[in-house]
Amino acid sequence: MAGLVELGFFTPLLPLLASALGLALPRHNAERVATLAELGALGAALCAAVCLAGVLAGGTSSLALGIDPVLLAQRIEPVGATLQLLIGFVGWVVIRFSRTYLAGVPSAARFHFTMSATLGAVLVLAGSGGLVTFIVAVFAVGAGVRVLLLHFAGRQAARRAAAKFTLVWGLADIILVLAAVLLTVSYGSTGFTRLAEVAQSGLSVPGQVAAALVVLAAALKTASFPLHGWVTEVMEAPTPVSAFLHAGIINSGGVLLIKLSGFFEHSPGAMAALVMIGGFTALFGATVMLTQSAIKTALAWSTVAQMGFMLLQCGLGLWTLALLHIVAHSLYKAYAFLTAGGAVRAVESVRRPGPVAVPGVGAVASAFVVAVTLYCAVAVAFDFILGPKSAQALALGAILVFGVAYLIAQGLADAAPRELTRSTAIASLVATVGYFSFHRLADWLWGGVLPDPPLPGSLEWALIVLSLVSFGVVAVAQAMFPLWAHHPAAAGLRVHLTNGLYINALLNRLVGGFRTEPKS
Repeated sequence: MAGLVELGFFTPLLPLLASALGLALPRHNAERVATLAELGALGAALCAAVCLAGVLAGGTSSLALGIDPVLLAQRIEPVGATLQLLIGFVGWVVIRFSRTYLAGVPSAARFHFTMSATLGAVLVLAGSGGLVTFIVAVFAVGAGVRVLLLHFAGRQAARRAAAKFTLVWGLADIILVLAAVLLTVSYGSTGFTRLAEVAQSGLSVPGQVAAALVVLAAALKTASFPLHGWVTEVMEAPTPVSAFLHAGIINSGGVLLIKLSGFFEHSPGAMAALVMIGGFTALFGATVMLTQSAIKTALAWSTVAQMGFMLLQCGLGLWTLALLHIVAHSLYKAYAFLTAGGAVRAVESVRRPGPVAVPGVGAVASAFVVAVTLYCAVAVAFDFILGPKSAQALALGAILVFGVAYLIAQGLADAAPRELTRSTAIASLVATVGYFSFHRLADWLWGGVLPDPPLPGSLEWALIVLSLVSFGVVAVAQAMFPLWAHHPAAAGLRVHLTNGLYINALLNRLVGGFRTEPKS
């Protein structure tokens, strides 16, 4: 099995080799460059799949170049192997889509070898065994994404988006370098495994500061409030870039937190910060998303909300669920972006939509009662069969209840047809059972290498209650919104929410100091 696991070290080399060969080919031969890029991505996905099979059979492997703490380390274990398979597969799908999307475009060859190089850098990031390797990889990813965002450099909006991305991403890189220096001074190492070991005896003051810096960097890279604006404006880039960025690259902050989970569990302050930053970002992004009329903009705000929720999971110590969230969100978001055009055409084909089922107060109250009852029944069944789960996991499931209640409320509305009631009931049951099923699957896959959620203390309980109350209030407001949507105050609020409460306008002013006009 050791030979299978070690294939993980070669996984990033395939797209990097494809990029190098594509760069050597004439620029006008875009079809051959695209073929190389697709083969490199497909080879990486296949290598990662074989490697993951070896890892699940009980194998791990490490490779390091240099002297600790300044070393380039790759470590192939269940988390890294899973991420490499995910990234390789999504990269292959995106590159295959881009062959048709950019067919006939003069700059297609440049796009394909840049995409291959960026994919290779993300694969290195996924398999990184230490902070130095992660920083080198994430810096390369940022450089590649900037080139991809400027693929159509004549568009002023694309230049602004690239400038904003560079500002936020580069600031996060600088913060990570500072964190690496502090960790080196404090513990003499930046290896993820070594940091988890030394943290067992408690974190020093420099270690706590380093943890705070990593939280800040992760928040920046996952487009957290208030510097979320860059991710909502990358639509000016080609659709494959948006798909790959939203489905893979934006997860880098979460990947770093998960790889450092053994270190972070000893920093209650850092964990609490993740809960507050992630929870607020999730609520803000989800609320703004509901007001968007353009499908890609709505998907971008959905990404903001999903990344915030992933940070919340990390802050609660639900590391396996956070990794599961990354996998599920990446697959869904890649599919959503690449099929957005078809979805728009499908909606346009509906000439006369049926009546909207608006739930009343009684329907909303009944829906929450049904959702809570359903959740409790399924939770008790799973706990009876497979054993109890942590308070944090149950709280996260309770947040899921709010989404389930929204579904049920649509089916219980007076104007709802019987088919809608039946569909929402089935969907709610599937969502609840799916949550517990996938949670157990995640524990089986990664529970042996990621820490268990800590026993909640007073701070943790306060954060759990705050999260439940916040998400509950927003869920009720969302379900009741159609009842007062036509009120003048609601109309004004909708305008403000559509513009993201104008937070992004402040970042636009800051970016205005950069040169965004094309060079003459």
